[in-house]
Amino acid sequence: MTKFRPLLLLLLLAPGVLSAKETRPAYLGAIMVEAATGRVLFEDNADVVTPPASMTKLMTFAVLHDKLASGALTLETPVTVTADDSRIGGTQVWLKQGETFPVEELIYAMMIQSGNDTAHALARVAAGTPAAFVELMNAKARELGMTHSTFRTPHGLPPANRHVADGDLTTPRDYALLSRYLLRETKVTKYTAVRQRKFGESQRTADRVIAMDNHNHLLGKVAGVDGLKTGFTNGAGYCLAATAERGGRRLIVVVMGSPDSKTRDLKVMELLERGFAMAPATLPAAKTEGPAAATKPAEVPVVKTEKATAPAVEPAKPAEQTSTAKDPMFIFRVTPPAKKP
Repeated sequence: MTKFRPLLLLLLLAPGVLSAKETRPAYLGAIMVEAATGRVLFEDNADVVTPPASMTKLMTFAVLHDKLASGALTLETPVTVTADDSRIGGTQVWLKQGETFPVEELIYAMMIQSGNDTAHALARVAAGTPAAFVELMNAKARELGMTHSTFRTPHGLPPANRHVADGDLTTPRDYALLSRYLLRETKVTKYTAVRQRKFGESQRTADRVIAMDNHNHLLGKVAGVDGLKTGFTNGAGYCLAATAERGGRRLIVVVMGSPDSKTRDLKVMELLERGFAMAPATLPAAKTEGPAAATKPAEVPVVKTEKATAPAVEPAKPAEQTSTAKDPMFIFRVTPPAKKP
């Protein structure tokens, strides 16, 4: 047992650290499942329908995998950037019309940097148009049993009218299904486990090479974490589909609609530690009961931070798309206890 886990428990449970007035919703919905069996270990408002923001790119990756498996694309297929690709806003790698990159280079940028421009370019080359690609995304959702998901973009940016109902929508439970599929059928962690990588080294001048840092700050700080995807817009709040493997056992946690990235990451870390600490046969499922569960987020105590946090939905502000905190991120490391001799 490291010194960090008792510190975390002390912060979460110590009298006086949190009071009733200081508690706040840690998320709109959350779920934890075993990757191998699909058994739900924890769920709380897991069927709430809410935007996935850049987590949308996990479904983009799923459709791209199908295109690669069929031979319609290869990882070396050249993609020439169009004017439309270069005009996609939000998080990007600043694609410029006329640049050419191989498919795999764009996949790395989509999954590490969360590039909206790269997602748009990949969708266009894979299906002819982004709209045609979105149809494939929805068909894939139906194939996987994601019954409460609707995709309208390959990148997760909100619609121009900022109406949440007109953008990409899903649930934590549906994204757990998608995450299980990706972990079982694809090599998604080849991309999502990469913490840092440079984009465009072979195609750009040195001044235009992008140093990419993975938005998933649990990588390298929580034992076994190797994916999957973060997301943030004002309408979605902070989201994360995370996975970790320890001792041959893999868990998936999906948290959506957190008020800030620190709260989101702490909740994911807490659930992962709980899941790995308890045997699968004895871990109780936790589910919000009563009719209010479908509409009201559970109020779960979290570690108090000194800075005030923004609400998950801020329709009056321009939509941003980044899943990292603007303030310096806290540092924590959790490792499994040493095995007994």
